[in-house]
Amino acid sequence: MEPFTTLVSVPTPLLRDNVDTDLIIPAAWLKTVSRKGLGAGAFESLRKRPDGTPDPGCVFNRPQYRGSQILVAGRNFGCGSSREHAAWALADLGYRCVIAESFADIFASNAFKNGILTIALESADLARIAADAEAVRPVRVDLAAQTVTTADGTVVAFALDAFRKHCLLNGLDEVSLTLEKHAGAIAAYEEAARQRMPWAIGG
Repeated sequence: MEPFTTLVSVPTPLLRDNVDTDLIIPAAWLKTVSRKGLGAGAFESLRKRPDGTPDPGCVFNRPQYRGSQILVAGRNFGCGSSREHAAWALADLGYRCVIAESFADIFASNAFKNGILTIALESADLARIAADAEAVRPVRVDLAAQTVTTADGTVVAFALDAFRKHCLLNGLDEVSLTLEKHAGAIAAYEEAARQRMPWAIGG
């Protein structure tokens, strides 16, 4: 997982409450277990007209937000089902950070496990970020300092669980976190097993 340190990007303004996981990635896309390619289905009902053509009025299709890595939304982002595909789809679409007033707990957990930083802000602070997004002005997210800096230099602090911060800063997913903590014990076990069962373990 790529470490998250600082991020400067024009945010994409999806300024609505209760964005559920079915909107983020429709159920028809859940047949795959691959994390790749889901960006094509992310927010499909918003990005495409009924005939399947791109909707130029959709914020995700506007050229000024192409390459955006920060998504700004309202209350209760990621509600609905617990599908991890929602986090995979956001990551595949290029988002590394979602800023909202609040998040569904399971979505926030899935996002963290996939290297996406979720930042919950009070409505007044969120409005500052949203204003920059709508004006196509970049903001800066500093994970170590736990701050978001707006285009006019206003610094907004955010809270974050210390464990999640450590993992994101160091690019640790669940596998690499296990290796970080238990690499010595794993190596010792493998060597002992190799001595006991050389016929079963090569190398």
